[in-house]
Amino acid sequence: MSHDGVGPRAVKRSVAFLTASALAVPALAGCGSDDPAGKPLAAGDVARADRARIADGGTLRWAVDTVPDTLNTFQSDADATTSRIAQAVLPSMYRTDSRGRPVRNPDYLESAEVVETEPKQVVLYRLNQQAVWSDGREIGAADFAAQWRALSGKDTAYWTARNAGYDRIEKIERGKGDLEVKVTFSRPYADWRSLFTPLYPKEVMGTPDSFNDGARKKLKVTAGPFRVKKVDGKKDEVTLTRNARWWGDPAKLSTIVLRAVPRDKRISALSAGTVDLAEIDPAAARRITVAALPQSASSPLMGPGARRSVADALRSWAIANGSDEEAADEEISARQKLRRKAAKYARQQKALAGFEVRRSLEPAYTQLALNGAEGPLADERVRRAVARALDRRDIAEAVLKPLGLPAEPLGSHLALSGQAAYADNSGALGRQDTEEARALLADAGWVPGGPVKKKDEAKDEAEKAAGPEGEEDDGSGQDSDGDSGDESEGGDDGTYIVGEDDDAADADADEADADDDGGDEGDSGDSGDEGDSGDSGDDDKAPQDSGTGSRPLHRGSAPGAYAPKGTAAPARAEAAPVAKDGKALTLRFVLPSGPGSDMLRTVADRISRMLERIGIRTEIAKVDDESYFKDHIASGAYDLALYSWPATAFPATDARPVYAKPVPAADGSLNVEQNYTRVGTDQVDQLFDQAVTTLDDSERRDLLRKADARIWAAAGSIPLYQRPQLTAARKDLANAGAFGFRTPVYEDMGFLKKSAQGPTGTPGRN
Repeated sequence: MSHDGVGPRAVKRSVAFLTASALAVPALAGCGSDDPAGKPLAAGDVARADRARIADGGTLRWAVDTVPDTLNTFQSDADATTSRIAQAVLPSMYRTDSRGRPVRNPDYLESAEVVETEPKQVVLYRLNQQAVWSDGREIGAADFAAQWRALSGKDTAYWTARNAGYDRIEKIERGKGDLEVKVTFSRPYADWRSLFTPLYPKEVMGTPDSFNDGARKKLKVTAGPFRVKKVDGKKDEVTLTRNARWWGDPAKLSTIVLRAVPRDKRISALSAGTVDLAEIDPAAARRITVAALPQSASSPLMGPGARRSVADALRSWAIANGSDEEAADEEISARQKLRRKAAKYARQQKALAGFEVRRSLEPAYTQLALNGAEGPLADERVRRAVARALDRRDIAEAVLKPLGLPAEPLGSHLALSGQAAYADNSGALGRQDTEEARALLADAGWVPGGPVKKKDEAKDEAEKAAGPEGEEDDGSGQDSDGDSGDESEGGDDGTYIVGEDDDAADADADEADADDDGGDEGDSGDSGDEGDSGDSGDDDKAPQDSGTGSRPLHRGSAPGAYAPKGTAAPARAEAAPVAKDGKALTLRFVLPSGPGSDMLRTVADRISRMLERIGIRTEIAKVDDESYFKDHIASGAYDLALYSWPATAFPATDARPVYAKPVPAADGSLNVEQNYTRVGTDQVDQLFDQAVTTLDDSERRDLLRKADARIWAAAGSIPLYQRPQLTAARKDLANAGAFGFRTPVYEDMGFLKKSAQGPTGTPGRN
């Protein structure tokens, strides 16, 4: 995900919301005997196999989202494919293990440790004596120094996207021998293990020109099990081949082809045999799972025409054989088209039987972001009310349970379960509590059942304040189009109507909860948005217990009595829209509209219904994927939004810009860094600053957990769930799939020898 852009407005917050009581932090679990970090919720699923069982050679065709614009991970347009290539072809001093924690990479490092802390922190790297670049030169201090100078931020001629950590280095020098690198820091830096991963050769980092342009489409010098053979923009693929100078375990595969395949075309690519490995969406995962079932069990359940009833079939036959020749021709054509689709589906399903779905949880999480820069959400009480209205477990179960994955709500902004800094700090905000959410809204002045001003009413008030000669407001309640307010035409006189008590709203909610398992009858993603329940927060629908639907209530057309304006709403009115100063509380909920966003739209619908229960309306706006982040999230043009952050083994460094308090820039704009909610506190900033300079691991974890608790209390973002990771893989492909936390080991990937394969057949190899 891109993280560019700054917001236009400062966050205005009352000092009262920063009191100790409002930001009370519960006792940290780390003080007890149990480790609050816990274990990963799901292990990686890569069909692990010993190298002896894997054949030597073969080409792995791996679907990726894009062919990258650059091979330099430190440039602003680097993407996930850039990182994947770097993992395969460049040195990494550390990589992550199955718990998402950094571990030394022995292929490059014999050891690395802090050898001095006073007067300056000094880290001594001892390199693997066999580690060489592909041109035969030893990896050494010159490469470390070149990367530090390029990323230190001191020379603006280098077009760098980030320099965190490198700006704290004072000098880099050769140690006692060629294999020692001595790094001295000007300020203490706890996350020193994050540096020099990846490490580029000095030929790339040595000058601004080589940094800016020399590694965009080619990497002449590498030092991994693979090297970059070609970046082919016309074919949309990157080809990696074995590095002949690699000193570690030799790569089992001869070639890896990273092929750009859109997410909604991956079922077609898998079934056509053009890719062997691909991350997929839940609909595609269902198709592959069904393909593995016996034919008699799978064929009636899915595919074109599977939902047609006997009556539909008889009707179609009657029309096709009827006397109306034009209708018969159309029906015959439709039946032929359906048969072709069914035949294509059957062919695809047969090919998909050679694949399996490997499942884990991605090292990333989805959050609900609340824009605290302006509007109702600038009030911390309203943000906390939104957060307390959410049943996060229900949301996690809706996303993860159907996929067979652990459905646990996430308890931290800074780490995932199993990582060192993880602890469930959500108690700083409080559990889901509808009554408490309503109380917070009431304390902020938002009350249910209150009169809501029409646009013309607000205009009239403004005119009266200016001294017009108009008549005094008689409560006629003209609508926004200026009609007379005649009740038979839908006028609203501001009264609260009691006695309406059907179950329509509950029925609508139950219907929207139902899972739609019938999608993806053709290619993954072809079904569009047919299963989408629409804009549940539409202004025309009154989110009340009475279930009024889209029709306005009229005097005389609904059961019950009519209370005069100002009469307090009865107990059954708790789900009526809340209002303040004549305005209903309506939040703009921005979502991407692309075919891969079905899961987010499902989550948004659930959140909208949860907010309706406390009287908050939502207006769901679906925008193009390309503009979603840049034009809405980064620019602050939203109230509520769903997006994800990747997990990091170094939260003191990587998470700080995400939660730092926005500060005014010299030009008057607001510098939000990556804090797109515009919500931050001085306390959080101070805790991050302490953590990044604290070299003691235990003390640093405690500081990060305290920071996380205060982030929860500020209610700028609400972590919901760890993202699912679904990967389609050939059944004979080993050591690849849903990696979870663990960094892929590219040299161990490969296809099983025939003697090591199971009884199930596998697709042919190109």
